[in-house]
Order: sequence, then structure tokens, then C-alpha cells
Amino acid sequence: MKYVSLPDNLNRPLPFYLAMEEWLARNFNEDFFFTWQVDPTVICGRNQIVDLEVDIDFCRKNSINICRRKSGGGCVFADRKNIMFSYITNSTSVTTDFIAYTSRIAGVLRQLGIDASSSSRNDILIGEQKVSGNAFYHIPECSRSIVHGTMLYDMDSDIMNRALTPSRAKLASKGVKSVAARVTTITAHSDISLPDFKTFVRKSLCGNDEFILTAENIVEINTLAEELMTDSWIFRKTSASRMVRTSRIDGCGEFRTELEIDNGVLLSVNLAGDYFPLADIDSALLNRLRNIPYKHQSIIDALGDIDTGNIISGITTADFVKLII
Repeated sequence: MKYVSLPDNLNRPLPFYLAMEEWLARNFNEDFFFTWQVDPTVICGRNQIVDLEVDIDFCRKNSINICRRKSGGGCVFADRKNIMFSYITNSTSVTTDFIAYTSRIAGVLRQLGIDASSSSRNDILIGEQKVSGNAFYHIPECSRSIVHGTMLYDMDSDIMNRALTPSRAKLASKGVKSVAARVTTITAHSDISLPDFKTFVRKSLCGNDEFILTAENIVEINTLAEELMTDSWIFRKTSASRMVRTSRIDGCGEFRTELEIDNGVLLSVNLAGDYFPLADIDSALLNRLRNIPYKHQSIIDALGDIDTGNIISGITTADFVKLII
């Protein structure tokens, strides 16, 4: 695995690094890893509704950027006390590769004497508290996968709590009353400095292997990042709905199901939430549920022999149907 380095020390916005991951995935066929840091930013998952997850007014008043990534999962807060990790790899089994990666990162922390473990979903834990949350997405046309996540070296818990506004159901499922209550930091378990910590992780994963981007590469990445900086991407709205329900499935995440129904006909379905899509959820799943009778058997028939677990990580077809009807 090669560590990817930039040719300069410029302070770049978060969408640049998301574009950098995708550019590497689409243009090369080897494993890459890099770390990065940004000014205060809230990063929403692909399927989340920003208005429900983020205190937008607080963020604007306090110069906290808001971005949306292409991977699933929940909202996270990042600043200069937090280190972001990015991993790009070939992939035939996204879930297997994801678990292998988080287990490897937990192993790096254990090398520092920190009692870390990877959860069954997407977190890296120290004891019962999260120190790293991760998300992933797959690019099927090139069979490449991207895993990225936070690593809380230190944190400002007050800012984090005020910027993020997750549902009570999500917090209750964790047995806590606030975002910060369920997380911990590297500084709480080690006296290693931030620069030394970054160097230790890099050497542990990549040794001396390095890939240095050129100025020409940066131009291409900036072009790719432009879409991720638009309001239409960040604050994109879901379709109008006549029925909305929110539920949580252990091991899968939280789902906000939006149904548009007219005279007993299911016109459209949208699924927001912090779940992990393994494929394009619209073309692979939701488009099958357009313009059909809003009946249990009609939904079963429309799904056919689809294995929903191959489209949404961890979900069974029975649980998916319960989200709809």
C-alpha cells in the first residue's frame, strides 16, 4: 500500500480530499492510503437530509462548513483536532474489505498500547466508546472501493454537540444523550503528539512506499471536486412525500422512509438515513417500487428475487419490506 502525498502544504476544503480519493480510484489499480485535516466541517452521508441532521444556523454563524460525501452512513464533525483517513483498494466484496480495513486500523492503535477493537458495523472502539467512524462506497465500473473515516485525536465536544443534531432514536440506540457522550479520543488514552501519531499510522500501514501527486494531478482533482461543492449536491432535497416514517434496524442503521402514494398506488419511495448502500439504491432497488399497488404482496412481487443485503448492508428483504408497508 502506498501513502499519497500532496506536492504542497496548502489548506484545502474537504471536497478536495473526497475528489482526491475518487481520482485515485478511477486512475490507478493499486492500494492507497492518506491522512488529511480540514477546518471545522460537518460531513453528511449520501442519503441524509441535512436539515434533520445539522444545525445549519449554528454552523453558518460559527464558520463551520457543511459537505456531503458519496458514501453512506451518518453525519460526522471534523476539525484540526481530528484526522481523516482514506483508503482506496480493489474490491470484489465491499463488506469483507471494509471489515478487514477497520480491523487493521484497530490493530495499529493496539500497537500504541490502546485497547482498540472494530465493531460489527463501522466504528473503531476504545472500550465502549467510538474513536473512529468509517464509511465506504464502491465504484462498480472499475471494481474499486473507497473507505474513509474520522480518527478523533482530540475534540471540542461542545461544538460537536451543537453542530450535529441526530435523532433521539439513534442516540437512544447507543444508550447516550449526546453525540460527544459516546465518543473518546486518542489523547484520552495516549500522550503521543498529533504529528507523531500521523507518522506512526503512516509507517505502520505503508512503510516508506509513497506516491506524490503532481500539479497537473491537482488540477484534475479540483475539477472533480467542483460538483461536491455545489448547493444542489450538499442540500439536495428528496421528493415530496405523503407519508414519512423513521425506524432503526440494528446492524443496518436509521431509515427515514418517504412514500408518495395516490389512490392506493405507490408512486415513489425514497430512503434517507445513515445506512450503508452497497450499490446504486435507486436503479438497483427503489425504481422497482414505482407505480405499483401499495400492498404487501405487490411490493414482494416487485422485488422479485433481489437480495436486498447486496444493496443495503446488513438488511434482510423482510426488514426492507417493513420499511415500506
